[in-house]
Amino acid sequence: MRRTLILFLCLSGVQLTIAQTPFVSHETELAVGNDVLYGTFLEPEKAASTIVLFIAGSGPTDRDGNSAAGLKTDCTKKLAEALAAKGIASVRYDKRGVAKSNKAAKSEAALRFEDYVKDAVSWIQWIQAEKKFKKIIVAGHSEGSLIGMLAAKETNASAFISLAGTGRAADVVIMDQLSKNPNNPEKVKQEAAQGFASLKQGKTVDQIPPYLMSLFRPSVQPYMISWLKYDPAKEIAALKIPVLIVQGTTDLQVSVTDAQLLKQARPDAQLKLIDGMNHIFCDATPDVAANMATYTKPELPLHKELVPVVNDFISKVK
Repeated sequence: MRRTLILFLCLSGVQLTIAQTPFVSHETELAVGNDVLYGTFLEPEKAASTIVLFIAGSGPTDRDGNSAAGLKTDCTKKLAEALAAKGIASVRYDKRGVAKSNKAAKSEAALRFEDYVKDAVSWIQWIQAEKKFKKIIVAGHSEGSLIGMLAAKETNASAFISLAGTGRAADVVIMDQLSKNPNNPEKVKQEAAQGFASLKQGKTVDQIPPYLMSLFRPSVQPYMISWLKYDPAKEIAALKIPVLIVQGTTDLQVSVTDAQLLKQARPDAQLKLIDGMNHIFCDATPDVAANMATYTKPELPLHKELVPVVNDFISKVK
């Protein structure tokens, strides 16, 4: 596999300063096979010994935590910059098919969960090849948590951070969502369960009711089969490196229970439940409307407890 990285200063060409600690933002390009992925490398002015690789969550989420679907949070960007202010370098990137990496997209029928893992592995391997950093921390947000677990295990990263990562396999999470919706008849839930059972056995579903087509459309089934093979609890238990599990109590997408399941699977992991933090790292109430309103306000600050927790964990990684 061919891998290259090209660094050049971002268009502004200026040093940024947060809390009197300057850092420089570079655009990055990483060739993975015949595809090119794009990202941002934040480099503190003072030589850093630690670097964090951020892996974005599910859907068309870009390197900063935003999407063309209307998501404008800058959640990952804000966290990366806050850590850079503390002397920690980072790389965050647009997933294949997203934002500037859109030309690396695969068709839905050709895409596999392992493609995302392979991309994360490629970024880590480039960092390792540079031999510039003593510690490489993998931090995955939401679905990126599972991707990060698998990539960290394959590359012998220094530590792993799960940011609002689920502790259950995808089918269990989706079935839970279907069950909690009072508008879903029992028949729908039973047919969905049967569909997932087939996919988990590696078998596609041929007879798909119209009302389940969005979930089990033929083109997405191969991806689902590749995804359902992985149980986050089992994968985090397999890691032999320090682990931090961070979960907000007002997260509308991932529950505290998920974080607790990860902790049960990995008893020596550090678990931090942040009271009042939602899925995009903001201070938010449990009220759905008010919580979701934060998803379009990138100017909102990170929850005050997040950076200290992450920074403290990283500082103690050997």
